[in-house]
Amino acid sequence: MDISCLRLAANPQLALASSKSSIHNASTLDSVLGLPRLSAMKWRSTVALAKLDSSKNGGRSRNGALDSSLMRFKHVGGQVFRASERFSFGSKVSDGRACGWSTWVRAGEEVGKTVDSTAGQGVLHMVKEGLHLAFSLGAFLALDKYLKSMFLANAIRFPSALFGMLSLFLLLTTLSAVSTGAANKVEAFFSPAILFIQRWLPLFYVPSLVVVPLAVKGIPASEGVKIGAILFGGWMASLLVAGYTAVQVRKMVNTELLPADPVPKAAPFTSTERISWIAAMLVFFGVAVRYPTVLGPESTTAAPFLLAATVVGYLVGTSFPEAAKKVFHPIIVCAVTADIGAYALGMATGKGFEPTLGAYLTKSAGSPGAGDVLMGFLGPVILSFAFSMYRQRKVVQRHAAEIITGVVVSSLFSLYSTAAIGRVLGLLPALTAAIIPRCVTVALALPIATLLEGNNASLTAAAVVVTGLIGANFAQVVMDKFGLKDPIARGMATAASAHGLGTAALAGKEPEALPYCAIAYALTGIISTLLCALPPVRASLLLIAGAA
Repeated sequence: MDISCLRLAANPQLALASSKSSIHNASTLDSVLGLPRLSAMKWRSTVALAKLDSSKNGGRSRNGALDSSLMRFKHVGGQVFRASERFSFGSKVSDGRACGWSTWVRAGEEVGKTVDSTAGQGVLHMVKEGLHLAFSLGAFLALDKYLKSMFLANAIRFPSALFGMLSLFLLLTTLSAVSTGAANKVEAFFSPAILFIQRWLPLFYVPSLVVVPLAVKGIPASEGVKIGAILFGGWMASLLVAGYTAVQVRKMVNTELLPADPVPKAAPFTSTERISWIAAMLVFFGVAVRYPTVLGPESTTAAPFLLAATVVGYLVGTSFPEAAKKVFHPIIVCAVTADIGAYALGMATGKGFEPTLGAYLTKSAGSPGAGDVLMGFLGPVILSFAFSMYRQRKVVQRHAAEIITGVVVSSLFSLYSTAAIGRVLGLLPALTAAIIPRCVTVALALPIATLLEGNNASLTAAAVVVTGLIGANFAQVVMDKFGLKDPIARGMATAASAHGLGTAALAGKEPEALPYCAIAYALTGIISTLLCALPPVRASLLLIAGAA
């Protein structure tokens, strides 16, 4: 028996690297070579045999050499043959070399055990990752719930999640100064939750947009036209103010622009995820129609279907080509799909569209709807800003003058200009108050609207989303037209005027501006909220809007 056979049988790791790369291509090779599908054991044995054949031809172990050796073997009736000669296991062949079948079985078994062990480790790793995500996301949700209850019990009007975010940022910064390792461990613990939030972020903004058909009832068309004019004109003005402010400050401080650390990106959605959610949506639809009270009240039983319909809309929207997304943005597709789902369920159950849609966002802890589940993540979204700011702290320190000045100026301009234009156009004061935080992310725009006594949360969310869509489609064109070329100015102008949607659109084409987008996106919401929490600022905004 060839000594290399014994070596291979004794140490299957020699063949593992090549066999692992070849096993997953077995079906492809079968079809190319015209071979029947092989069992895992026979395939591993053939790989080991080909590995030996390859080693005899110069000792090469690369995939190309292995694949060329595999081409010289075939299976017939449970035996392996060379393409040009019969290979009888346990006997000599024309070149005087052969390995016994039992030797190859042992080699194949050892390789198989190693591969199976690797697969088992992969499953264990997936379980650990799932538990890590559950604990980190659960920690965010628990902290948000605790802060809300504490602020409510003490009648504190300041957004509780924003307080939590600032506290987390202070904790991370302090830990980093004392022990970088400790700060890194905290960041690593929350990392899965942060990526989860980043991946699904637009979904958490959608619920208020889904129920817009109910929210706009009673609003005259003329008021809608005024709101549209304010949103488009105000967006462009905010973009230019933020951009030119950053440019002027950069000219004064003249800080050199250095490459920034890359911003982590979430994994794209897969076809398996889309198919799974579509299947779940159909199943939940059948349950909601056939057994409307199986989970309790009808609104509770309908919630899984409406949630699945919302998710399906988002997944479908993200699968569109980039050109199509300019017209059919994933958020719009998501909201429309949820509305269509509510209409279909209302017709199937006989309840009608509006009552079914009303169950989408109940704002009741006793019988939450699909929208309530999604909006429950808005608090963790704000808390996650602490980690975005922490990761970009070097950028903030280096370009503090441009970033802080630009964000403060653009935030003040956005808030006061919206109130003033609404008053000039004669927009109803209550509607003006609802759209004042148009340039702030939904997670913080809703608390700001509450501070300003705006009672139409759906209108606030719709104004924010429409502003973001305008920025996502036109920000780069306008900045090019007005000569804003500096990456810091472009990133800050986009984020300060069109928050997360504008940031996402710019990041795909100008990654160098993404770090400045990320920090301006977070700081615009934070500073705007802090400003509106000040009684003098709040009173002056309401006075200008005519709501005082």
